[in-house]
Amino acid sequence: MSHRFPFPRFKTMSTHTSPLRAAVLRPSSIPSHDRGGGASTIPLVGPSVGAQAFINGITSFGPGTQIPFHSHNCEESVMLLEGDAMLDVEGQDSVRLQPLDTTWLPANLSHRFRNLSDTQPMKILWIYARLDATRTLSETGQTNFVSAEHKPRV
Repeated sequence: MSHRFPFPRFKTMSTHTSPLRAAVLRPSSIPSHDRGGGASTIPLVGPSVGAQAFINGITSFGPGTQIPFHSHNCEESVMLLEGDAMLDVEGQDSVRLQPLDTTWLPANLSHRFRNLSDTQPMKILWIYARLDATRTLSETGQTNFVSAEHKPRV
């Protein structure tokens, strides 16, 4: 029996000049970058490993840390890996997160994450749907590339 697809079949052509290779990243061996205010980030998947459509990483929040309200130029998904967190979203009720709860945030929606514990750290895995993802601070309008946070602070 033949299966019909509701879309035409396309042949894909790779632009790679070398064979495609999978990557295994070990966060324990990747330098963490201080974002200030009690948050630090470990960049994971990105162009350096061959990614062409998204970036991801882990951000750790010290006890009581909250990042400022901000938005991105693309969709974002965040999974709480450990800790006790609150997601605050512009125009919506805040939601308390449990480990492995996963969020989806559309582009340009102001939000922030807060560590609700005064004694324990919190960790999130974030995924942005663009290599050139930006973060715009809601209070000031300042916009930077997310990848700029992955460089040592001077």
